Amino acid sequence: GSMMYIALQRAKNSREAIKVMTQLVEDYGYCSSGESFSLSDPNEVWIMEMIGKGVGNKGAVWVAQRIPDGYVSGHANQSRITNFPLNDTMNCYYSKDVISFAKSKGYFKGNDAEFSFCDAYAPLDFDAARFCEARVWSLFNKVSGGMNKYLDYAKGENLKNKMPLWVKPDKKLSVYDVMNAMRDHYQGTALDMTKDWGAGPYSCPVRWRPLTFKVEGKTYFNERAISTQQTGFSFVAQSRSNLPDVVGGIIWFGVDDNYTTVYSPVYTSITQVPSNFAVGNGDMMVFSDSSAFWIFNQVSNFAYTRYKDMIKDIQPVQKELETGYIYNTEAVDKAALELYNQDPQKAREYLTEYSLTAGKNTFNRWKQLYGFLFTKYMDGNIKLPVEGSRVPKVTQPGYGEDWYKELVKETGERYKAKGEGGH
Repeated sequence: GSMMYIALQRAKNSREAIKVMTQLVEDYGYCSSGESFSLSDPNEVWIMEMIGKGVGNKGAVWVAQRIPDGYVSGHANQSRITNFPLNDTMNCYYSKDVISFAKSKGYFKGNDAEFSFCDAYAPLDFDAARFCEARVWSLFNKVSGGMNKYLDYAKGENLKNKMPLWVKPDKKLSVYDVMNAMRDHYQGTALDMTKDWGAGPYSCPVRWRPLTFKVEGKTYFNERAISTQQTGFSFVAQSRSNLPDVVGGIIWFGVDDNYTTVYSPVYTSITQVPSNFAVGNGDMMVFSDSSAFWIFNQVSNFAYTRYKDMIKDIQPVQKELETGYIYNTEAVDKAALELYNQDPQKAREYLTEYSLTAGKNTFNRWKQLYGFLFTKYMDGNIKLPVEGSRVPKVTQPGYGEDWYKELVKETGERYKAKGEGGH
């Protein structure tokens, strides 16, 4: 974190950020077992992987590669860079001892041209494939056809069938496409988390931690999806080279589980942050009813109790807000650009006010949504309003036929009704 914050303060673009970060670790060391970084600016996107050299060796080994225009890359807590060009400074940087250090430690033997960063420094195992690479596979599978040929790799069954570092999407992706690409529980694939016993009677894709567990001495696991309940925040960074920096950068920011969050526009030149999203508005042990983090957690955690029903009420509001903000962007950009041409500070003030208003609107609408959900689904019932009456229509749909069948299979005659007709 510190390295990224300093890079943002000192660097004007991705290439400079790479130099800042790698110089810092060279000068001061790097106490980490490894990290992957996404770096973007209005013109380029890079992926960098860095691993500390360990006790007694100052600094780190690292590789950074530029992602080609028109391609999609991804990383999820596992090194992904394999072979890389040794003589292409326009598209690849690496530490001067990245290969020699691996040889000295016995991690690699062979010709330099055959060197693979992740195979030397972070060899793949089942856990890395199923819990990390599977998420990248799912992202690629959403945007590019033909990814089923890597399903055995994502499942950890064929670790030699490695995916590429990047793929070409079938179509150009919009901001909204990227938002939705980050919302995933493997639906529609062999790893679909809504279909197994762990999903319960309401097809809930969330699995409580720990990730692995033992039964009679054998280790089992839950899937680890892109969307997960313990997400603190996520964002989509939009950098537009056709506009001045004051106007061109937007962080579409959301808190909590990205499947049920709302990505609100926060222009990168603003001088304040929305109060509902501000640090210090509550904390992990202090609930605040003016904090977006807590309100979004109220909605998502309540939804986990009856997911397949509540998600149908959540997603339309989510879509309404996000597509509304996206639709407004053109007009906001235009107004900000006109102000920028008069005085850049006026543009900053305008975009600050817009971002604050959007954040407040998101918070207020989500708080309203929580009240609606709680009223509708309280006590396991589903209540629908009746026009002209204060008394709602109440249904009690129970758990669903499949769940009842499994219950009877597990309990046998225990709950079978006794008496006439067996009713």
